[in-house]
Amino acid sequence: MKFKKLLALAGLGLSSSFSSFAQSIVMNVQAGDPKLQISKHIYGQFAEHLGRCIYGGFWVDENLNVPKKDRLRLDIIEALNKIKIPNLRWPGGCFADTYHWRDGIGPRNQRPKMLNGTWGDVVEDNSFGTHEFLELCSMLKCEPYLAGNVGSGTVEEMSNWIEYLNLNGDTPLAKLRAQNGHPDPFKVSFWGVGNESWGCGGNMTPEYYSDQYKQYATFAKSYPGAPLRKIASGANGDDRNWTEVCMKKIPVDQLWGISLHYYTLPTGNWGKKGPATGFDEQAYFSTVKNCLKMDEIVAAHSAIMDKYDPNKKVALVVDEWGVWTDVEPGTNPAFLYQQNTLRDALVAGTTLNIFNNHCDRVKMAELAQAINVLQSLVLTDKEKMLLTPTYHVFDLYQVHQDAQYLPLKFASPDYVLGNDKIPALNASASKDKDGVVHISLVNLDPKKSIKVESGIDGVTWKNATGQILTSAKFNDYNSFDNPNKVKLALFKGAKKRGNKLEVEIPAQSVVVLALK
Repeated sequence: MKFKKLLALAGLGLSSSFSSFAQSIVMNVQAGDPKLQISKHIYGQFAEHLGRCIYGGFWVDENLNVPKKDRLRLDIIEALNKIKIPNLRWPGGCFADTYHWRDGIGPRNQRPKMLNGTWGDVVEDNSFGTHEFLELCSMLKCEPYLAGNVGSGTVEEMSNWIEYLNLNGDTPLAKLRAQNGHPDPFKVSFWGVGNESWGCGGNMTPEYYSDQYKQYATFAKSYPGAPLRKIASGANGDDRNWTEVCMKKIPVDQLWGISLHYYTLPTGNWGKKGPATGFDEQAYFSTVKNCLKMDEIVAAHSAIMDKYDPNKKVALVVDEWGVWTDVEPGTNPAFLYQQNTLRDALVAGTTLNIFNNHCDRVKMAELAQAINVLQSLVLTDKEKMLLTPTYHVFDLYQVHQDAQYLPLKFASPDYVLGNDKIPALNASASKDKDGVVHISLVNLDPKKSIKVESGIDGVTWKNATGQILTSAKFNDYNSFDNPNKVKLALFKGAKKRGNKLEVEIPAQSVVVLALK
């Protein structure tokens, strides 16, 4: 009961008194504040030097028979361009606090090799470094988000990296950038000051990290035409004290954002997270229930931030989120390779709805991770490539990027399993620059459809169109033998009656409607 009330307070419009047997609801799409937008940066991605995300993912062997520019894989870039990813975070993750940027610049045959002791003790040759990453971002038409090394680096090292990339001047570092093939500054704006400093990034206390942040941020300078948006390493899940201390000790004018990491574990147990495929309804239920905790966690951290930043100048940046299961049998346990089912897509849709509904504070987020690691958008096997169910959710939801947020008011029916229950329906809505209203709806109940009757405040519209993502089973997935098992389809279950929208949302589905 407490959990459901917290979700209601956070803006999902849930009611603790709604009958678990009711599958028809009334929803109101409200006009909202025209100034409040859903930032496109909520739909960001993450690429770490981990497993086959970079090497064998974005950056392939020169002899691999796939379309590529240099060694950047073009079919992946084309797929990500289609969904308009707004930013890409690199080089980590935990790897960031072991990475020294000078090792990844200059002629590739002269770059030193390094041991990736964070993820599997593999040796990499640093052939993918700063220039390669920024070329990738250019091809993706997205903004780079760099994570600086605080754990094993120095203030000088990060300061020099920023100068190397952003200064348009006559200094040795600017000349070195030109010598390495890029005379003009890159103008990288997003900078993370460390990563998971409470854990793999140094096992720091929030008090110690706050002092470290202020020192690093002082020497992380904005150069002409390249203002920095500095992001503090934030809390692990529900660690509210970390956010409290950082917001109290770090001046607001030194922060663009503070991060938050929360992963959905099917079992909630890091030692035995549960399989990515072949799971039963109990495992499905516990996964989506754990996913819904994101709403409570975001609301709690936002409330702390409001105490120190009532004008909401500091962004909450959820730069690691997604489903984390046990690795696929027979794969390297340090490579974090997992399959991606309809369950993952429902988690993605639900999480993005939560972020949209908290867009007054959540201004940026990154799914972990883009390719071949954790809840990926893309999986590869040598020349083969497939798009996961999660990819299709990002395809559906791109309509919300930089659109005006429209609040929703409704009471969700319950999805009941045994003696436990969760809200079956979650949703978010926006209005784009052309006045088209988009409503994204996720029905988590694997057995029951939900009928919605909705009024739309302040909008004149003539027809409703839509797309749906669903499948026969919640553990269905796309394989290299059957890459289109879970795919988008036209949705025909929405109609206009008078001034009302009537829609029936099938069980275990993600539906996005366009009203125009």
